Amino acid sequence: MSVLPLVFTSGWASGINAYAVVLLLGVFGATGLSDDVPESLQSPGVLIAAGVLFACEAVADKIPYVDSVWDAAHTVIRPLSGAWVGALLAGQSGSLSDVAAGAIGGSTALASHAVKAGTRMAVNTSPEPFSNAILSTAEDLGVGGVVSFAMFHPEAAAVIAGVLLLLGVLLLAFLASRVRRFLRRRAQRREERRLAAAADRGP
Repeated sequence: MSVLPLVFTSGWASGINAYAVVLLLGVFGATGLSDDVPESLQSPGVLIAAGVLFACEAVADKIPYVDSVWDAAHTVIRPLSGAWVGALLAGQSGSLSDVAAGAIGGSTALASHAVKAGTRMAVNTSPEPFSNAILSTAEDLGVGGVVSFAMFHPEAAAVIAGVLLLLGVLLLAFLASRVRRFLRRRAQRREERRLAAAADRGP
């Protein structure tokens, strides 16, 4: 069976939370639940490092503006992780070249990372900063659920990942338009207050 659906799904998930992907795949492989996971992802060192970094991201990702700084720092890390995992999965399967799998995993991770980072910037700018923690929790649960599902139903999981990526793009476009309206209204109110203060001071 082609490993392409799993590569695509892991790439999408890596763009959102690369450490969760490595940790989940490693656990599935180490526990014997899947034979598709390369041994390099199952090593104790990789699992411990992924677990620690996942815990750090779980905290940083839920703090407004801190999450945007974290996303900026991971603009290179997430796509590289998606490419690395994709190449490893292809090497384990042998049904897809390492280069092609790396390109698919990396580009998909870059696309989902762009959606995630852009959405977070929009949410941080919006007047409801508490939405940040809700969105982060939903992302964590979504990555965990889809990657776990992909271990047993890779084609269906790839379809879900593709739909979620498309919905993310649409959500980003919606939030961007909403934030622009909010910033315009705020600038207008500031200008009105400035003119009112100038009128009160008189000539």
